Amino acid sequence: MPNYLAFASDNYAGICPEAWQAMAEANQGFARSYGDDPHTDRACALLRETFETDCQVFFVFNGTAANSLALSALCRSYHSIVCHEFAHTETDECGAPEFFSNGTKILLVPGAAGKLDLAAVEQVITRRNDIHYPKPKVLSLTQATELGTVYRPEEVAAAGELARKHGLRLHMDGARFANAVAALECHPADISWRAGVDVLCLGGAKNGMAVGEAVVFFNRDLAEEFDYRCKQAGQLASKMRFLAAPWIGMLQDGNWLKRAGHANDCAKSLAAQLQAMPGLEIMFPCQANSVFVTMPEQLLQQLRAIGWHFYSFIGAGGARLMCSWATEEADIKALVDDIRSIEGSELLSPP
Repeated sequence: MPNYLAFASDNYAGICPEAWQAMAEANQGFARSYGDDPHTDRACALLRETFETDCQVFFVFNGTAANSLALSALCRSYHSIVCHEFAHTETDECGAPEFFSNGTKILLVPGAAGKLDLAAVEQVITRRNDIHYPKPKVLSLTQATELGTVYRPEEVAAAGELARKHGLRLHMDGARFANAVAALECHPADISWRAGVDVLCLGGAKNGMAVGEAVVFFNRDLAEEFDYRCKQAGQLASKMRFLAAPWIGMLQDGNWLKRAGHANDCAKSLAAQLQAMPGLEIMFPCQANSVFVTMPEQLLQQLRAIGWHFYSFIGAGGARLMCSWATEEADIKALVDDIRSIEGSELLSPP
C-alpha cells in the first residue's frame, strides 16, 4: 500500500537511526539535569566544531520557541523585525515573536521565490526614522526558504552587509538549514557567521530528530541571560540530555548532511518527473527538499480522494510536496503512477 503521508511534510517522518541510537545511548543510568550533563556538553562542542567558531548554544523544544526567543533577545518592544512576507515568523508562529518580545512589530518585504529583495528591505528600513515608527532592529532570513529555495553565500553576505550598514542584527530561521548546506555543498559557516549571521535557529526535527532545535549565537554578547528567557518560556528541559543527544548522532560523521542530501535528491527526482507531465508546472526552483507544483483542481481532488496528503502553501498556492530523510523511490513512483493513472482516466477527459 502506498505511503500516502510521504509528501505531506518532513515533520511527518519518524526519527532517523542516528538520532534514535544517540537517544538510546543517553538513556543509560542517571545524569545531571537542566543541561549539566556530558551529552549536552558534547552536542555543544560538536556544533562549535561544525561551525568552526566558539558559539553559544541553547537547546529548545521547537522552532517557534527558537525563533521567538532568539528574536526577543535581539529586540526591545519598540523595535521591528524585517522579514519576507512568506516567512514562517510571519505566517506560522501565531504571534509568538511579538508575544515574547512584548510587542515588537514585524515588517514584511516581498521577494521572488521566497527570498528577500534587499532593495525593498532597505526601503523599509530607511523610509522613516521618526519616533512614531517602530525602529527596525533585526533582519530575518529563512534558509532554506519557505518556497524551497536557498540563499547562496554571497546572498547571505549581502544581507549581512545591509544589516550592519543600518545597525540591524541578522537572524536566520534555519529550520531546513541542513538542506541548504547540502544543496549548496558549502561550509556551514559560509552561510552563517562568516556571512554576518548573528544568531541561527538550527532545525533538528525536520532533519530527522524527534524534537528539538538549537539556538546558536555566533555573537555571544547577544546571548546574555538567554537561559533565563528559555526558562521563563518553558523551554528549559529538565532532562536536557534527550534534547541534546540526538545532535551528537546527527553531527557525527556528517549524518545531518547525508540525511538532508537524501531528502534534496528525492525532491529533485520528484520535480523532474512531475515537470515532464502535461498539465503540471513546477512553481519555484527545486533547490532543497520541497516541490511546489500547480495541477488541475480535479487532479488535486482525486489525489486527495485516493488518500494522498499534501498542503497548499499559504499565499503561494499550488501543492507543496515535501521530501524527508525517510522518503523512498517507491514513494515517488507511487505518487507519479497515481497521477498518470488519473490523467489517463475519464475523470480528466473533456466532456
